[in-house]
Amino acid sequence: MADNEVTTTPDDGRHETPNERYDRNWNELMQEFRVLQTGTQIMAGFLLTLPFQQRFTELGPFDHVLYLCLVIFAVLVTLFALAPVLLHRLLFQEHAKAQLVHAASVILIVCLVAASLLFVGIVLFVFDFVVSPTAGLWAGGGVAALAVLLWTVGPRWLRRARDRAALGYPSANSSKR
Repeated sequence: MADNEVTTTPDDGRHETPNERYDRNWNELMQEFRVLQTGTQIMAGFLLTLPFQQRFTELGPFDHVLYLCLVIFAVLVTLFALAPVLLHRLLFQEHAKAQLVHAASVILIVCLVAASLLFVGIVLFVFDFVVSPTAGLWAGGGVAALAVLLWTVGPRWLRRARDRAALGYPSANSSKR
């Protein structure tokens, strides 16, 4: 199939060429990366200010190691989140949009998992220092459980809703109209 041919998938309501679809998918991915980058950059900035606080010297050995791991993790997430921009720039005008979209999608999922782990670690770190090590474990565990629920239950629920809609079943919101 030539790139200028219009393609559709059943019932998606779009009439776009493969290049148009890749452009749209690329733009959607870039919007998602912008959201991710904002959150991780704020967290990285927060972490980088901590050594300059007076109470930082009160950290125990575990907290120092955890802190340094979180800094490295935040930097890695930020670098990975910038990778699609770098790839786009290096492959600009080389007709590699399909490969860029696929790579960016994989990188985004890796970044989202890593950011979830980063947030778990930050909650563990803060609660461990402010309240107690036990509170840190409980709070970090709670955030980890929430992340797992969002990553597993959320997509399943949305797929079921989509499948029910495809079969013509009324949605929960249709009775509220």
